[in-house]
Amino acid sequence: MPQATTRASARQNRELLLAAAREAVAAHGTEASLRDIARRAGVGIGTLYRHFPTREALLEALLNANFDALRARAETLLTSPAPGDALLAWLAEMAAGAATYQGLPESIMNALADEESGLHASCAQMRSAGGRLLERAQRAGSVRSDVTVIEVISLVLGLAWAAERSVEPADLVSRLLSAAMYGLADRGHCDCAGVTPPQPSHSA
Repeated sequence: MPQATTRASARQNRELLLAAAREAVAAHGTEASLRDIARRAGVGIGTLYRHFPTREALLEALLNANFDALRARAETLLTSPAPGDALLAWLAEMAAGAATYQGLPESIMNALADEESGLHASCAQMRSAGGRLLERAQRAGSVRSDVTVIEVISLVLGLAWAAERSVEPADLVSRLLSAAMYGLADRGHCDCAGVTPPQPSHSA
């Protein structure tokens, strides 16, 4: 088999494994069966281990891909005509991902704090892109000027962490995020359509 074809096949298998891991971790957490991941990807367990020698290596690659996706999404949202809405949309995606992947909030905060972590670079790039979204929203007067991007990310991840451990309805993350954004909003003039006073839950 030509070398170029072999490399293309290896890249395809890697992407298939990451997609399968994403589904498995969302369903079963970070202890999802590696054999199940290989089966979902349509490859043998040996192929999985050639790409990812350990469970930690697979999870690191998966998280790096998630951080890269959030960074790319933030950069796309920088062209939005409504900076406040753009920030809210990005934070909602972060919260949804953190609620789906058990343990992700801790992984993000640890990666930001540890420069030696294999996740640090992609996580820091994600934070930087999110920071530009926040600064743009602050310049537009949509968000208070006295908060930093790490404070906002910490807040959102804290909400996701709480929702992960709650028995409340599935929309708890979005309700908590709405309440948090209402508190962050600049009351003078806000273009953030999603920032409204939190409504009482009907689950009581």
